[in-house]
Amino acid sequence: MQSTFSGIELGKRSLFAHQIALNTAGHNLSNASTEGFSRQRVEMRAFHAIDRPQLNRAERPGQIGQGVEVARIERVRDRLLEGRIIAQSHSEGYWQMRDKYLMMLEQVYNEPTDLSVRNLMDQFWDSWQELSIFPDQMAARRSVAERGEALMEGVQLRYHSLDRIRTMLNDEVVAAVGQVNEIIREIAELNNEIVKVEAVGDQPNDLYDRRDLLVNRLSGIVNITIDDRNPVEFSIYTSGYHIVQGRIARPFEAVPSPENDGYSNVVWSHSQEIADFRGGSLASALEMRDVDVRREIQKLDNMAINFVDLVNEVHRDGYGLTGETGLDFFVERPAVLNALGNYDRSGDGVFDSTFVFRLTGANELQAQAQIGLSGTLSLSGPNGNVTVNYSPTDTVHDLIARINNSGSEVVARLNREGFLSLKATPAATMENPDFVIRHVEDSGQFLVGYAGVLTASGAAGAYTWDQANAVDLLREDARFSVAPLQNPSAWMTLNSAIVNEPARIAAGFGIAGSPAAIGDGNAALEIAGLRNRPVMVGQVSTFDDYFADSVAEIGLKGEQAELALMTQTTIMRDLRDRREAISGVNIDEELAQMIKFQHGYNAAARFITMVDRMLDTIINRLGV
Repeated sequence: MQSTFSGIELGKRSLFAHQIALNTAGHNLSNASTEGFSRQRVEMRAFHAIDRPQLNRAERPGQIGQGVEVARIERVRDRLLEGRIIAQSHSEGYWQMRDKYLMMLEQVYNEPTDLSVRNLMDQFWDSWQELSIFPDQMAARRSVAERGEALMEGVQLRYHSLDRIRTMLNDEVVAAVGQVNEIIREIAELNNEIVKVEAVGDQPNDLYDRRDLLVNRLSGIVNITIDDRNPVEFSIYTSGYHIVQGRIARPFEAVPSPENDGYSNVVWSHSQEIADFRGGSLASALEMRDVDVRREIQKLDNMAINFVDLVNEVHRDGYGLTGETGLDFFVERPAVLNALGNYDRSGDGVFDSTFVFRLTGANELQAQAQIGLSGTLSLSGPNGNVTVNYSPTDTVHDLIARINNSGSEVVARLNREGFLSLKATPAATMENPDFVIRHVEDSGQFLVGYAGVLTASGAAGAYTWDQANAVDLLREDARFSVAPLQNPSAWMTLNSAIVNEPARIAAGFGIAGSPAAIGDGNAALEIAGLRNRPVMVGQVSTFDDYFADSVAEIGLKGEQAELALMTQTTIMRDLRDRREAISGVNIDEELAQMIKFQHGYNAAARFITMVDRMLDTIINRLGV
């Protein structure tokens, strides 16, 4: 049976419902500028009617309503759209980081300008050309020395600029790891709090918004996937592993790696296993640091060590005005002090490796002569050894080209005397040192009796670096040079003897051990000819090709990053605009809602007033 005072209860429910709706609209307006906030809507429904079918009821037609109640306060959110934004955010973060640092690399190369390394090298070649014309003039020698010093400073400046960029990227990695750890810790805490609120039947919309905001920030740093199917355990994965599981967060650590010049690897804290990220700004910073910038430094080092090696090769055979010969123009610093290249790689106090940069055969070869032999060369490569076959009809030039295009980390050339020279290149993997020959083997006789490098064919006569005194496997009359100190582009300088006395600069070649004749500029001319001669090892043939290749590669990478970032930014802008249209706070709409709820509240209050008058009449005036 309906109570006499049921009208008061009905009006009270309406007052409460409209008050909650007004408060919700005010909450939306207050957070119109709050990042990550989703507008909220009050869902109202009719309260249970009197006389449910399962209860005794009075004889009357239909049910009598009991007003309104708030069913829930829910966020206006498109879950599918949110999923797309999370899936795309890591690509945006990846390309933003890449575009930023590729732009820095382009500025380092600074081509073409008067202060670029390429222009400084051109001036260096020009000075040798001038010396070949005026070999008896001190002014020409001073010009060679000064431009040589300027070139060395330019190369060192480029190295230090690249090294600074790599250090900045390492700082980005360390900062990103700290940011990721802070975000996942807060998400785990929010998960714990959300479960508690949900357990009492409430909807913690503001906590949901905060968690979604953190998830969006996290998705820009690392590639993640979300699993929210289990209401008790909200989980986040990266590359197939849990990063957040309910209230448990699995953080990362940035651990310095000696193999990577002391730069930090990102590892899981619980297992110390290296983490594998495939998107986001963190993956981009790691890739730029360990692939792109490292490769640019290696290319600069490769150019520098070969440049120094080739100039010194000619200069040692020349004579200066003082009658001296055998003098290096540039300083070459070895990586190890042992004359045989022996090195203690394990750190146990016993030599266990041999660090050799160049092997030179004992027999003079002709580039166009047919080998007349068959066999297979086995040379150290990026992942294991690389094989190079040769046949009797191959010329020496053919085999050298095949070696240089094989992808191995050993390259070949005929030096100015016609002897085969095998050189090491920078290593692709960080586990291996740069400019160290690790393996040379020949199943036939090309490197043995023909070129005069090894003592025997097959595995028994193979040169391998993972032992001390590996040079004993070479022929006695073969020559070798110890590997250079790490990053030659950072330390290469002019010989101080030449800086102090430019007259020692060799301009001509002697005859039968006698100093060069006055006016002989053949040595200077040969050094100047290195400019366009195919002397660079590997697939880059000349020094000019190195500069053209380096600038073109960085330019293409920068263009690719710029276009990819523009595309990704357009996609993300469209997705975020859609989200804002759905979830964002529209002030005009909220004001309209406030007016509607205000009228509802006023109507409920008026209804209670009328019920109160009716009750006053019944209680105080009937029966008088």
